[in-house]
Amino acid sequence: MIRLADTPLIATERLVLRAPQARDWPAWRDFATSERARWIGGPMVEPGQAWRAFGHIVGHWVLRGFGSFVVTDRDSGAPLGSVGPWFPDGWPEHELGWTLWTAEAEGRGIAHEAALATRDFAARELGWTSAVSYILPGNTRSAALAERLGAQRDPDAAHPGKEPCLVYRHPMGAAA
Repeated sequence: MIRLADTPLIATERLVLRAPQARDWPAWRDFATSERARWIGGPMVEPGQAWRAFGHIVGHWVLRGFGSFVVTDRDSGAPLGSVGPWFPDGWPEHELGWTLWTAEAEGRGIAHEAALATRDFAARELGWTSAVSYILPGNTRSAALAERLGAQRDPDAAHPGKEPCLVYRHPMGAAA
């Protein structure tokens, strides 16, 4: 298997964040085809839909030089979700996004720990001075995480696509 080379690795107290790998496909597929993916356009039930979405995640690293990190348990290496900087073509602003792939990963502060680490990475390594999170209305857990990270609603910010979403603006640099 070919792997993304020279991609950063971020280690936190409990987690290792790394670029996606082929071995993450089963965990991603199970997430993407489940009801858990409803906030990112799922469940992806049409043949190939989850595959193409995973390819989007991998390809973002190739095309931009950065992307969503796969969040893994530091001890077991098990993939728990994806968190990180995101800026596909046509996006109005740099985004900090997150998904946890299993219910067992929720409620443990994993997304918070990973998001803090990747927000710091985006500011320090990518030079981002601004980042937002696009959150669909009704996704209260994601909105609560954005607020816990210190992000504030920005009702005047542009958002991608036709679907309405809430835009949370993150503090960056020294403000974070």
